[in-house]
Amino acid sequence: MMPLNQENYNKITTELAAQNVTLVAVSKNKPVEDILELFNLGQRDFGENYVQELVEKSAMLPKDIRWHFIGHLQTNKVKLLTPFVQLIHSVDSLKLLKEINKQAENNGRVVNCLLQVHIALEETKFGLNEQELDELINQYKNFDFKNVRVIGLMGMASFSENMNLVRNEFRLLKKFFDKYSQLETLSMGMSNDYKIAIEEGSNMVRIGSLIFGERNK
Repeated sequence: MMPLNQENYNKITTELAAQNVTLVAVSKNKPVEDILELFNLGQRDFGENYVQELVEKSAMLPKDIRWHFIGHLQTNKVKLLTPFVQLIHSVDSLKLLKEINKQAENNGRVVNCLLQVHIALEETKFGLNEQELDELINQYKNFDFKNVRVIGLMGMASFSENMNLVRNEFRLLKKFFDKYSQLETLSMGMSNDYKIAIEEGSNMVRIGSLIFGERNK
């Protein structure tokens, strides 16, 4: 098991604070002890990819952690997250948005969401294209959701050593983001490309391995 890299964490948080960028510490596959160690250093925003893992961890950890769900979300799992999740990063359909609204209403909460946009070359990544994004935002406005707030966009760049490609993908997502004046959060950038993402306008980054070390396979 890799130890927590406190030096990297301190360096990253100082860097991000100066630029008003929110750090989501990606803790998937990491033990609660590591999360608690980072919590005790002051970190409050944590991101998880798997619903069951997030539910189990949330029950064992301090209640003032702000949990971000950043993985692909199936509608039948929404009810497990809505009692406590801070932000869902990966909404990619009206059906999913309606289910989050329904389950949030059942819990007497308003749940914040980001719409996931497909900007990478890889076919395996989820998300909306530009036309689908336009359609979903219009549907969101017209549907008059009471228990869901779409507050921004999320995207993942290609996993590539070609940083010009990565930069252009982030630039494209920022262009989409700027089309909608009501949006406030742009979640893009991970351990290998967060600096470029911030240069291109990101105000929320999702960093795991630089802080927690490489994940156990």
